[in-house]
Amino acid sequence: MAFFTTSDGLKIYYTDEGKGLPILCLAGLTRTTTDFDYVTPHISDCRLIKMDYRGRGQSDFDPDWKNYSLPVECRDVTELLDHLGLEKAAILGTSRGGLNAMGLAMGAKHRLLGVALNDVGPVIEPRGIVFIKEYIGRDPAAKTHEEAAAAMARAFPEFKNMPEGRWLEEARKHYTQDADGLHITYDKHLRDAVLAAGEQMMPDLWPYFEAMKGLPLALIWGRNSNLLSADTVMEMQIKRTDMHLATVPDRGHIPFLDEPTAIATLRRWIGDMQ
Repeated sequence: MAFFTTSDGLKIYYTDEGKGLPILCLAGLTRTTTDFDYVTPHISDCRLIKMDYRGRGQSDFDPDWKNYSLPVECRDVTELLDHLGLEKAAILGTSRGGLNAMGLAMGAKHRLLGVALNDVGPVIEPRGIVFIKEYIGRDPAAKTHEEAAAAMARAFPEFKNMPEGRWLEEARKHYTQDADGLHITYDKHLRDAVLAAGEQMMPDLWPYFEAMKGLPLALIWGRNSNLLSADTVMEMQIKRTDMHLATVPDRGHIPFLDEPTAIATLRRWIGDMQ
């Protein structure tokens, strides 16, 4: 296990494996480094760095939930790069991780080699946000991983043709189990941060997207996503005609990144930086 200490005193968990092009993998809102288990074998010729945000997984929970914000998470990212002695890295950002990547492009572009966005863009669909608010910060009703896997299959009908056992893998990644049932792997007060952010006016994120100009860019899009619309994807393509796009069928929010079209697109993106 590896940890570094942030400037405000929290221990942040990270992994650092492999050699070659450094890719920092940033997970979704409530998720951890395990988000990238499926894609790792397919890009193992790169140096893969993964971190648990503050309040998630094996990182310290913040006593002030207001710090569960994109600016603070971006600061943690740059401090991790400093800790590793890395001047620059590429970012593979899943959902929240992609928003952080755009934030870094706006505020610390000199630290970036390129960005790959997994099912996220500068317009977040309201129905996706509503869905997140329904579950965030709460332990599931299911009492076992097997029950949770069955519940996931029902809750995500937009995912089809799934690898055998994938929902059970997901349940085991994102919930711990004890005699009382299943528990989330992140601070329940993340819910407070999300609800508080929802009460504020959403900033225009297009300037953040455009801040990535000149950086190799890829987008992995779940064709059935409730967070990223076809119209937004089309506008992203218009603004960045050089953007590599993987449209992943039978996937919603978020693709697992081991789908053939996702892998092929990530390989082309990596090739742009080598």
